[in-house]
Amino acid sequence: MHLPTLLLLTAGLALAGTAAAADAPLTGCAAKRQAIESRIEQARAHGNDAQVAGLQKALDEVKAHCTDAGLRQQREDDIAKRRAEVQEREADLREAQAKGDAGKIAKREAKLAEARRELSAAEAELQR
Repeated sequence: MHLPTLLLLTAGLALAGTAAAADAPLTGCAAKRQAIESRIEQARAHGNDAQVAGLQKALDEVKAHCTDAGLRQQREDDIAKRRAEVQEREADLREAQAKGDAGKIAKREAKLAEARRELSAAEAELQR
């Protein structure tokens, strides 16, 4: 291959890689920072200075203390807690079913459904 062709090909691949990286969604602490910055912009647009101040404080804390490993561990801990909650709600439902109380069964089913939704949300959060 000729040198100019090789240089153009290399430059094109480098630009394509940069563009692909720019299009990739943010994850971990970067995503958390970006979400807070977006909320700050919205609060500023609505003239909500108190909310801007609170969000700025949150952003400062994230910048100072957030690590991707630490954030992942927090999210994994939350998932474990949510799984335990689902198991507890399943046991409560089985107990209500054994007693045959239709009212309690309906309440326990609703609580189990809510616990499962919270678990799903926590699992989705792990991917962000």
